Amino acid sequence: MAGFIGKERHSIDEKGRLMVPVKFRRKFGLMASDADGESGVERIEALYIMKTPDRALELYEPFIWNGIRRGISALSDFNPDERLLKTLMYESLETVELDRQGRVALSREFLEHAGITREVVIIGADTKMIIWEPERLSAILLESAGRFTSLAGRYF
Repeated sequence: MAGFIGKERHSIDEKGRLMVPVKFRRKFGLMASDADGESGVERIEALYIMKTPDRALELYEPFIWNGIRRGISALSDFNPDERLLKTLMYESLETVELDRQGRVALSREFLEHAGITREVVIIGADTKMIIWEPERLSAILLESAGRFTSLAGRYF
């Protein structure tokens, strides 16, 4: 089943809230499965948001994050690298409530991490939404434009 696909520009309001695009909200819960493996639609009331090392933000639905969480939970607290990874991941993570208008409030810490002041670009990346400050995204795309062919050749 198709996930989040596409790109939209939105503004952060004066209270730091971001409107999740309607076309993405329509997909919420469509990839979820119940205990019997049956596809179902569940009402999404909160999302997981993570700061990324490349200074973007990623939004995940709960059932997608639960799969990631299982992998993180399997890491050992007694292995220093695995413990560090857990710390780094959870330090970069918050939950955000989805209000009736389809908005999520982004904390100052997360906005500053991504360099977001007003405008954002939201990219649908199948199982997640990636939020970028538009000029930062443009710079990354420009400096990486020549790498597409070699990356695609390496992985596909």
